[in-house]
Amino acid sequence: MEPRLNLFGSGIGPSLLKYINSAGKVVSDSGVPHPTQELVKIRASQINGCGMCTDMHTKDATAAGETQQRLNLVATWREATVFTDAERAALELAEEGTRIADAAGGVSDEVWQNAAKHYDEEQLAALIGLIAIINAYNRINVINRTPAGDYQPGMFG
Repeated sequence: MEPRLNLFGSGIGPSLLKYINSAGKVVSDSGVPHPTQELVKIRASQINGCGMCTDMHTKDATAAGETQQRLNLVATWREATVFTDAERAALELAEEGTRIADAAGGVSDEVWQNAAKHYDEEQLAALIGLIAIINAYNRINVINRTPAGDYQPGMFG
């Protein structure tokens, strides 16, 4: 599989990616634990069918010390016993935030209130940003048919 275009070689691509990455840095430096951030990125990427992002974030999580068992169970987090209540709340928020078009009311009050039990306002703002950013990257990569499998942790800085 070949990408439809080289985003890094186009005029607008590098600028677009630079600004999305800048927003990502703000979120990354927030008070949301990095393992939780990776779990959210993985789950949204799975839902969106983004092989590139799923590849990247599972490898980044592994390099940061995440266990294979937890990575294997992200897609079935509701039935898994290996996630904390806070991680489960973040994963649920990520799912509803990713599947906005599937729910008439978007993210339910119940899901929001559950997340608010575990995260303060700054962290909730960061989670909203994280979910929006990973969904943007998923869409860029899926539309462009960016292939998965060759990512090496840290290769994008």
